[in-house]
Amino acid sequence: MSKATLKFIRLSPIKARLIAREVQGMNAELALATLEFAPNKAARVISKVIASAVANGDYEPEEVIISSCRVDNGPVLKRFRPRARGSASGIRKPMAHIYVEVATPKSEDS
Repeated sequence: MSKATLKFIRLSPIKARLIAREVQGMNAELALATLEFAPNKAARVISKVIASAVANGDYEPEEVIISSCRVDNGPVLKRFRPRARGSASGIRKPMAHIYVEVATPKSEDS
């Protein structure tokens, strides 16, 4: 089993979790091929983390599965935008922490 982590990425964790749930339990090669054609920013970022996790364990993508793909909340940048009549409204710019674990199917059973 090998792991990869990406912290403090400027990406909404809610949007990234949609992609993370899709690839969890998939073969790594199939997940990378699927994410290549997904139109969101989260897909590109998560595919890089999966590729890093595969490389960290000295595996080939076709011989491992994604045992865990987790997206946690990071800190939030808080900004203000001027609005009408001298007021201001807040803007939240969230960050995410992405954790990926890959394992061979044999070690997943035992």
